[in-house]
Amino acid sequence: MQATHSNADAAVPAKSGVRRVIVVGAGIAGLSIAWSLARRGIEVDLFEQGSIPNPKSSSFDEHRINRHAYGRLQGYARLMPESFRLWDAMWSDLGVRHYESTGGIYVLRTDDDWYETTAASLDEVGVDYHDIPLDQLERLVPMIESEGVLRAVHVGGSGLLYPNRILTDLVVHLAARGVRFHAMSAVTEVDPERGEVTAGGKVHAADMVVVAAGAWIDRLVPSFRGQAVPSRQAVLFLAPPPDLAALWASAPVIVVKDDEAGLYTLPPRNGTRLKIGDHRFSRIGDADEDRLATEADVESLWHGLRKCYRDIDRYGVLEQKACYYTVTEDENFLVRAIGPQGWAVSACSGHGFKLAPLVADSVARAIAGEAGAAEIERKLEGR
Repeated sequence: MQATHSNADAAVPAKSGVRRVIVVGAGIAGLSIAWSLARRGIEVDLFEQGSIPNPKSSSFDEHRINRHAYGRLQGYARLMPESFRLWDAMWSDLGVRHYESTGGIYVLRTDDDWYETTAASLDEVGVDYHDIPLDQLERLVPMIESEGVLRAVHVGGSGLLYPNRILTDLVVHLAARGVRFHAMSAVTEVDPERGEVTAGGKVHAADMVVVAAGAWIDRLVPSFRGQAVPSRQAVLFLAPPPDLAALWASAPVIVVKDDEAGLYTLPPRNGTRLKIGDHRFSRIGDADEDRLATEADVESLWHGLRKCYRDIDRYGVLEQKACYYTVTEDENFLVRAIGPQGWAVSACSGHGFKLAPLVADSVARAIAGEAGAAEIERKLEGR
């Protein structure tokens, strides 16, 4: 098959000589990479198997947590200040800020090293935190079941990102910057040796290919199979009872760490619904399956909620949703140069959205010749 090349010549050559890049996947990773490349004057063609944004993508959501608190993953805590700065750069380009600072309350019901490792990281990056006396916890968040709580901590540098708004505004902004979008164009093959992809039976070529295909990445990057594993995750969208609606509308991000659950709760702020999920990974499922969570999907989530929240059965169920993202064994990102003209980006494991601009900027630096591939790979492993 004959490869097609763009005739456009407006891009300013990068140090590496790369003028044009194909990005596969229009989730937050792919769109952020397109943004980082376009800012460097590099032409971008972006291919997506569905609509853009794609409602089935891992990134498509009402809100996500942004935070510095990272427990044992201290390498990623060190990256968060840079990530926050790059979010600010994105807000400047978009002309709107899709982030709300709320602070975070971490409710610890298990005795592990989360507090010690997190405190060390927060001290290192200069983010404020303080213990909440347990007799005050009920006053601050009366929705929480205080019995069994060992410690409660308020952490600054935390808040809500609004993904659907970010994705949509990025698409509009990037189109105006000259990024070419190929929606409903599933890529079936990637050749990182030649900088080519196949979509719709046609070969498209560029100087570099970046695969950022989310939960589908192992289908295009064989070396990632068994390492970046698609995981079916369940979340609940709930309607608080009327007497708690105002409390929830002003609540911070809440994370409950329990032996039987790792609940993360995003309050219904700024036109969003109350969302609760569980950080424990299923590590099973097919990313092509529907996004309707079954009763089996949410059974363990409900168990954790009834244990850690008061009167949870008074809440109305608005939606039971399943989503898919890749996870690695140690929750570190898997970002690799694959061949002389390819990169594969699997930055997820449940914490990829918040670091998307940093991951994108790092990969763009490597592509543009501003940093070496090995340096970027090590950085994004969060070691």
